[in-house]
Amino acid sequence: MQRLIKSGDGWRIGWNPHAEKYQGLIGADDWAIELTKAELTDFQRLLTQLVDTMMQMEAELMEGEKISCEAESTLLWLEVEGYPQCYSLRVIIHGDRRGEGNWAEGIAPKLLTGLKSLNFI
Repeated sequence: MQRLIKSGDGWRIGWNPHAEKYQGLIGADDWAIELTKAELTDFQRLLTQLVDTMMQMEAELMEGEKISCEAESTLLWLEVEGYPQCYSLRVIIHGDRRGEGNWAEGIAPKLLTGLKSLNFI
């Protein structure tokens, strides 16, 4: 398997199975951070939970009502905030180096689709 980079408007992800420590990459147009396989796996798992939660909350909230949801592992923390159909995403890395980043509203579901297409797990 070779190195893969996927990107869209406001997001990018990558996978390099031959990298010594940091096989994954997440980022936006103006920032990026490398992740270990475990961090990238947790990122995908937690992002899946949050995207699913936001879809479920659409039927529960009143029109125009915003929500904030968090998910965390020992490796990283994620938060989505906004309307169930259009929300921002934020990540904080807890690993051996610190990092954080955020994506604009509407990016999280596209980012998740891109992650699933990498087939790194």
